[in-house]
Amino acid sequence: MNRRAGKIFRRPVPRPRAHPVDLAEGLERARLLDRPAQAIARLVRRALRPGAVKDALHGVPAGHPAHPPLTDIPLGCWVSAAILDMVPGDDDTERAVRTLVAAGLASALPTALTGLADWSALHREQQRVGLVHALSTVTASGLYAASLLVRGRGGTAGGKALGFAGLTALLAGGYLGGHLAFRQAAGANHAESVIHLMPLGWHDLCSVDDLPESWPVHRRLGYISLFVLRQGDDIHVLADGCAHLGGPLHQGRLVRQGDDTCVICPWHGSTYRVKDGSVVHGPATGRQPAFETRVRDDGIVQVRPAG
Repeated sequence: MNRRAGKIFRRPVPRPRAHPVDLAEGLERARLLDRPAQAIARLVRRALRPGAVKDALHGVPAGHPAHPPLTDIPLGCWVSAAILDMVPGDDDTERAVRTLVAAGLASALPTALTGLADWSALHREQQRVGLVHALSTVTASGLYAASLLVRGRGGTAGGKALGFAGLTALLAGGYLGGHLAFRQAAGANHAESVIHLMPLGWHDLCSVDDLPESWPVHRRLGYISLFVLRQGDDIHVLADGCAHLGGPLHQGRLVRQGDDTCVICPWHGSTYRVKDGSVVHGPATGRQPAFETRVRDDGIVQVRPAG
């Protein structure tokens, strides 16, 4: 602000530049997306009951989510096709482009199915962004399918135009996928890395008399939250925050899987063996941090990170 001859001149305040992350964060708050998102999520959950198929779609056998690495296949195929479309070519080049577009379309289906399974078990704000991410990638797939059809009829120029439009939609969807993964931590392991948070050795936790029989409770070791379950002489201790999205395991339900006692996260149904934290059913794919336990002669339970 300047003063000249008794007059006040105000400098104009520059408008903030629109940034892609502002748009993505706006989607997080877009409540109008809740109704369609919840309806689709209910349908997915009804279709995907706990079992081998659901676990495979989440990536439980692989130990990490299956969807993110699968996205590299259609993305790689379609970006490669776009590069070939931008350089002078012949009939062999056009055949290569059609092959790449077709391969991307073939890989889009398993990629979409794994993404849909993961998306159905996310928080509301994540589902809002994920819904638009999915719409963008479905649009991209439709445009590439049209591109392949037009190219098959000899319309190379039209096929290229549709391909570039598909790539634009794909990159927009990919940006939102990155926002989900890196800003909203969808798919990341949310369990505390207890090995790095705790010094080595045994640590006093509580008196064994304070632990009810066969009923999970919450205890704290410093600032680490723990799930504790006493079953006779056995005491099982896991990190309490579920590896999927941080749900409180001590509020979960106990079930039997064969000879093992397991706990089901109350938020999204991830199931872990209490003896070692291994995953029985997704959506979690990472092992829950577990602790070794022992009881001193005076009845104090001691713990240390397992392994």
